[in-house]
Amino acid sequence: MAGSSTNGKKSIHALKWQAVQQMVSKKFGAQSDVGLEGTLYLIGLQELGKTRQRFKKDDKLNLMHIGVCTLLIPYGYYRFVGKDRNGWPHFELLEKLPKLKAGEQQVLIKRAIIQYFDQNQTLSQTFRKIEKEHA
Repeated sequence: MAGSSTNGKKSIHALKWQAVQQMVSKKFGAQSDVGLEGTLYLIGLQELGKTRQRFKKDDKLNLMHIGVCTLLIPYGYYRFVGKDRNGWPHFELLEKLPKLKAGEQQVLIKRAIIQYFDQNQTLSQTFRKIEKEHA
């Protein structure tokens, strides 16, 4: 995901990522972008449905894992199998992830995050506006 196109303007994907970061930072009350980890954590929280609860460090890592699994379901890597008695979602690995370079992993996850917030309609209007302005 390039930050800008050849004519100096930001790419549509870069603008969508910026919109995601602004929304996530606002939810966290952060002064700056929370980045991939913070965004994965927020998605995990949303999927768990326990946004008002305090979590231990291990739980926070598990929440990020929930975020990753949720994002990679549409790509065929995981499938949701259900929730345990404590309400935590569980996933089954369907296909081993391909070996990607760090930059390629980041592109895949960012695209999946944009798709997630578009499909659950959190930012779909913002994304349509960005697409219209860059058509």
